[in-house]
Amino acid sequence: MKKPSGLALAKLCREISLEKKALNPVIIDLRDIASMTDYFVILSAQSEPQLKAIANALEKTLKDDYGVRPMATDGFPASQWIVVDYGDVLVHIFHETKRKLYALEELWGDAPVVS
Repeated sequence: MKKPSGLALAKLCREISLEKKALNPVIIDLRDIASMTDYFVILSAQSEPQLKAIANALEKTLKDDYGVRPMATDGFPASQWIVVDYGDVLVHIFHETKRKLYALEELWGDAPVVS
């Protein structure tokens, strides 16, 4: 079992989140402009249970299938923003209304978006 890192891990996170019906997942490449991580995966959920389901699916699938565990998970469904930290990749799971409020895509607008 090969442990994915960097872009491969970000793409896996996007795929897993889409299986849980995440909305508008975006991968932002921060390698040239930030030192805390290489990629952000930013996505939305429509409810608190869906936020939790996406976070749980990420952690379970990556652990079971790839032996990858998050370094940390912060936030909880009631906060409407969960961050799962995989070192090279930070996954931001927002309730759709909070995503607009925090506008990470705009904040990191200088970074390229990965298709």
